Amino acid sequence: MEVVHPFYPRQLHLPNYVPNNRSVLQLLTMFFGALSVALVGLWFVMGTRRHLDGRFLCKLKISWFFLCGLIHVILEGHFALFYGTILQESTFLAECWKEYGQGDSRYISGDTFTVCMESITAFVDGPLAFLAVYAFMSNKPYRYTVQLILSLFQLYGDVLYFATEVKEGFIHGPLWHPLYFWFYFVFLNLFWIIVPFICIIESYIKLTSAQSMLDRKIQDGSTKKHK
Repeated sequence: MEVVHPFYPRQLHLPNYVPNNRSVLQLLTMFFGALSVALVGLWFVMGTRRHLDGRFLCKLKISWFFLCGLIHVILEGHFALFYGTILQESTFLAECWKEYGQGDSRYISGDTFTVCMESITAFVDGPLAFLAVYAFMSNKPYRYTVQLILSLFQLYGDVLYFATEVKEGFIHGPLWHPLYFWFYFVFLNLFWIIVPFICIIESYIKLTSAQSMLDRKIQDGSTKKHK
């Protein structure tokens, strides 16, 4: 007997599929609630860093890196390690993926590109995101270098994520659906296009400015030696 499932394309053969026990509202509330609690803790810690006083936009950026680290390592790390058994699991993270999978079934079928992309995201982008948090919280000189590398990884991965689905004709979810297409697939993923792009521009400006100052310093020192 064919197992009935909610994923696209409808002819997907998923014999091990076990429906979620938690409702959509429960999953979203628990997920975003946990992230909110973590953010409150982060802002408390940032309040103890004097060099961040009055730097609201910098705090927002650190919050972004922190959320990225949590999502990349915990949520996407879970997928990278357990993508083969998510369908039959009833853990919170597995049910999150089964819910998201209704908007993009590549996470349900173990699509090769998706598994490889998420593995890189979990084990490269995740640690880099936490390193970026540490670098900006500690005012390290390499902070914009980490920001640039991380943002390039994120932007490249997300562009490929969208491009491959466009190339395949949006067959992995219900096109134009308000929740599964517009919120899960488009809205949530669009953050990893917009924010990394802005961070790349900022990194370019900061690093170019620093290099220009160094070049002028070297040139001034060379001029003085020849006088």
